Amino acid sequence: MNTINETNFKFPKQKSVYKGKVREVYNINDTLLVMIATDRLSAFDVVLPRQIPFKGQILNQIATKMMNNTADIVPNWLLANPDENVAIGHLCETFKVEMVIRGYLSGHAAREYKLGKRLLCGVAMAAGLKENDKFPEPIITPSTKADTGDHDEDISREEILKNGIVSEKDYLILEDYTRKLFQRGTEIAASRGLILVDTKYEFGKTKEGKIVLIDEIHTPDSSRYFYQEGYQERQDKGEPQKQLSKEFVRQWLLENGFQGLEGQQIPEMSDAKISEISNRYIELYEQITGEVFVKATTDNVMNRIEKNVLQFLK
Repeated sequence: MNTINETNFKFPKQKSVYKGKVREVYNINDTLLVMIATDRLSAFDVVLPRQIPFKGQILNQIATKMMNNTADIVPNWLLANPDENVAIGHLCETFKVEMVIRGYLSGHAAREYKLGKRLLCGVAMAAGLKENDKFPEPIITPSTKADTGDHDEDISREEILKNGIVSEKDYLILEDYTRKLFQRGTEIAASRGLILVDTKYEFGKTKEGKIVLIDEIHTPDSSRYFYQEGYQERQDKGEPQKQLSKEFVRQWLLENGFQGLEGQQIPEMSDAKISEISNRYIELYEQITGEVFVKATTDNVMNRIEKNVLQFLK
């Protein structure tokens, strides 16, 4: 199976290329960005050694559908998808914070809560909750946007404004957009029998100064989903929730002694584990979109991507 680990394209009028944890972004003439979703897998801010077949295609296609489904409430950067793994859009100046919004006490929030903390990013978490309980209201818990290899760090609204990372005027817009997107995402998930537990959004500013949604949205890499059916029953019994997200990868890594900390060894992933993860991603695609996933041809995958991008750029 041909997977996409790294790309080294030279497109016409290419100014630079940025290689993130799982995406590679080509700057075309300081006007357009060509974003290629690779099959790399990251967890705990570490890129794992092996790639997951079709992961890039799945993330790219879910993000595209969700961008299209939210464009009426929040403007976004997207212009076209000339290839299954590619999104092309406006070049934006990226805000240096990720807007994380949580509807439930799960994941990082639950881990902090278990340590006795009742403040997350300066936001109070209600007392008396157990893991995976719903918050009375969704909470916004931003994080700084780390460079490759660094860890994202929790940050409060007050620190963001005090340090001038985002102006107050812009930050109010980011908060408003975040709440609107989460509400819409919650409705879309509910229509598919899912609960959108938490997610993150990234924003940028166009050359005209317009704030737009960028990067991915409501994918298994940026979001956590539970199955609606049986949710309350599992909570009442204190059982783990049945979920569709990358959390199952994190849990497997934790069980194998890896949490992204210095000196820890990344456990080896067998072919069977890689196949299982790929199938879980396909499952989420089909659950969240309600459509059958169609695998793109992976013969000469680099040639396919290059040809499709060049055709668009012409």
